[in-house]
Amino acid sequence: MAKILIIDDEKSIRNTLKEILEYEKYEVDEAKDGAEGVKLIEKNKYDLVFCDIKMPKMDGLEVLSKVHEKSPHTPMVMISGHGTIDTAVESIKNGAFDFIPKPLDLNRILITLRNALEKVDLVQETKVLKKKLSRTTDMIGESEGLQKVRALIQKIAPTDARVMITGENGTGKELIARLIHENSDRASGPLIEVNCAAIPSELIESELFGHEKGSFTSAVKQRIGKFEQAHKGTLFLDEIGDMSLSAQAKVLRVLQEHKISRVGGDKEIKVDVRVLAATNKNIREEIDAKNFREDLFHRLSVIEIHLPTLSERTEDIPLLCNHFLKEYCEFYNLHAKSFSPKAIKVLQKLPWTGNIRELRNVVERLVILCEAPVIDDKAITTHTGMNAQVSA
Repeated sequence: MAKILIIDDEKSIRNTLKEILEYEKYEVDEAKDGAEGVKLIEKNKYDLVFCDIKMPKMDGLEVLSKVHEKSPHTPMVMISGHGTIDTAVESIKNGAFDFIPKPLDLNRILITLRNALEKVDLVQETKVLKKKLSRTTDMIGESEGLQKVRALIQKIAPTDARVMITGENGTGKELIARLIHENSDRASGPLIEVNCAAIPSELIESELFGHEKGSFTSAVKQRIGKFEQAHKGTLFLDEIGDMSLSAQAKVLRVLQEHKISRVGGDKEIKVDVRVLAATNKNIREEIDAKNFREDLFHRLSVIEIHLPTLSERTEDIPLLCNHFLKEYCEFYNLHAKSFSPKAIKVLQKLPWTGNIRELRNVVERLVILCEAPVIDDKAITTHTGMNAQVSA
C-alpha cells in the first residue's frame, strides 16, 4: 500500500484529499505547514507528497527544495489556489513531478497519483538493474593477484580460446566469465549461463542440447537447448564439476565437432559457441576419482584462471567495502555512509569463508541496520555477530 503525505495549511483541503485517497486504499498522513511536513518526511518514507505552495513558516517551493535534497526520488505534486504558469514552470524546474491548481479536480489527482507511483516503480526497477549490472561489470581491487587476473582477461578475451575458471565459492567466477564475454568479439551475441549444479542429472542433457516433442513423457513441445541459444555468443558452464559423466561425453563431442543433436532427434545442428567453464572443485582430484573426464578437462582448460580468495587479497577489502557501501546507500535511497578506519581493520581481519559474496552481504546488512552515518567496529559486532581482535 502506497503511503501519501498531504502538506497544506487549509484543513478543508487536507480533509478532502485524505478522504479521496483513503477511499482509494492509500495510507495518508497530513501536515498543516511546510515545517511540520519536512519533519514527517525526515522520519518516514513516502511514495508521494502533495504540497501546497502558499503556506506560513515555510512555503511549498522551500519544502520541495529540502525534500529533493534529502529524498530525490520522492515525487512531489505541488498544489495552489494562486497558481500561475510561471509558478507551475518554476515548480517543475525545481524537481516537482506535477502542478495541480485549486480547486482540485478528482480525476486529475488520481491520474497524477497513478503516473507518479508508476515512475517510482520504474526508478526502483532501474536501481535493481543497476545493481545487477554493477555485480557483473566491476572488478574492484588493486592487489597483485587481481591485477594478474585483469591482465590475463585483456589477453584472452579477444580470442576464442576456451577458459576454465577456478576458485572458491564467492570469489567472482561468474563476473570473470562476463568480463571475458563483454571484452570479446562475441560481445554483441548472447551470453548464456548454465548452473550445472542446480539442474538434476536426468535433465542436464535436455537443458544443454534441447529436446524434440515427445522425446520423453514431459516433453510436450520442442525445446531449444543452451548450446543453440548461445550460437554466435558465449556459453558459461558454471559448477561444471557437478555435471554427470554422460553429459560430459556429449559436451566433449560438441567441442570436437561443433554440432549438437537434440534429445530424441537425429538431426545434427551446427553451433558456433565459445565455452567458458567454472568450478569450485579441484578438477584434477575429480579426474583421479573418475568423476570427471580428463579429455574434457583438457578441451575446456586451454586457458586456466584461478581466482584468489578474499583472505589472499585483504588489501582490496577497503575498496570493496566502499564500493558496496555506495552502491547500497544509493539502492536503498539512504544518506551516504562511511566506515571508520577501525571498522575497516576489523573487516580485513575477519575470516571470509564466503569471500566477496559474503562481504557484499555483510555490507548490505550494515547499510540497512546501522542508522549512524559512520559504521564503526561496534556496529559490525552488533549487527553481524562477527568479531575480530584489532590492535588500536
